[in-house]
Amino acid sequence: MARQSPQRPDADEPELDDTDAAAAADEVEEDRPPADRALWDEVRIDPVEIALPAGTGFTLRAYRQARELTPTDVAERDQDDPFLARRQVVETEEDEEVVILDEEFAALSAEEDDEDEEKDAESRRKGKADASDDEKAEADEDDAEDDEDEDEAGDEEVPVFLTHKGRLLLFKTPESLVTFIRSGAPNDLSQLDSWNELSERLEPADIAPLDEDTYELDLVVENLRGGHDAWDHELLIEAGEIARDLAYALRLPAVLDMLSAGSSLDDLDEALRASVNGGVGGFLGRRRLKKIGAQTASLGWRTIVGKISAVVDWRD
Repeated sequence: MARQSPQRPDADEPELDDTDAAAAADEVEEDRPPADRALWDEVRIDPVEIALPAGTGFTLRAYRQARELTPTDVAERDQDDPFLARRQVVETEEDEEVVILDEEFAALSAEEDDEDEEKDAESRRKGKADASDDEKAEADEDDAEDDEDEDEAGDEEVPVFLTHKGRLLLFKTPESLVTFIRSGAPNDLSQLDSWNELSERLEPADIAPLDEDTYELDLVVENLRGGHDAWDHELLIEAGEIARDLAYALRLPAVLDMLSAGSSLDDLDEALRASVNGGVGGFLGRRRLKKIGAQTASLGWRTIVGKISAVVDWRD
């Protein structure tokens, strides 16, 4: 079969070079009205777009004081989760809290943990020698601090998402998200005092997440595997932010543990944040990044993305 020649443009239509095409695209963007944020500002809820290996979906997120919220009920989810079932068996047998991580990540982190345990043991030995005289006074102070911490925890702003029974509801289109909200179906955001107003006024055109509310978790592992020079600092920092929010709202203790202060992935996050700043802080941050293993980081994030993906309820 003879190869067909490409169609030539109509003689009456002027051809656009790359510069003209770019200018035309910019003009279209300028003519497009920005999404109206008035509704979201009033209800204090935001649309969020999250990309995962299985696809991209829209959901909602809000921040409220912890005392105002009832956490999502994970009882039904946990019954069907083999990871959590295994975790409960280990806790029962050893009578202590155990968080089972991905085996590869745990193996690569074991050496770091051993070093930390040695340091902690040494600190405890020194602490026992110095604490005997002040033990009673410190105990009284701790009791007072515990009461203050409880009050502060209730006043702390925490994330809550469009979830139900421990699962994140992700919608493939703005239309399906709006249809769900208008349906009155049960979800954890319906406890907010602004929910009824949102459900009455929301339109598909309003589902336009801001850049800072758009997250690409599907790219994190591959980016980390590319090595230090290829790391996208903004991508990884934003991934840490949404992963922490989701782990808290969805009650995923293993993910919270992996991103907790002092963990290797938290060290990565701090080094990334420092490196984007100028001056001495940025220089030191870049030096710290060079010491973080790309393989350990990528395996850790693979585990996090996998655990978040496992509790997503995709809706068309």
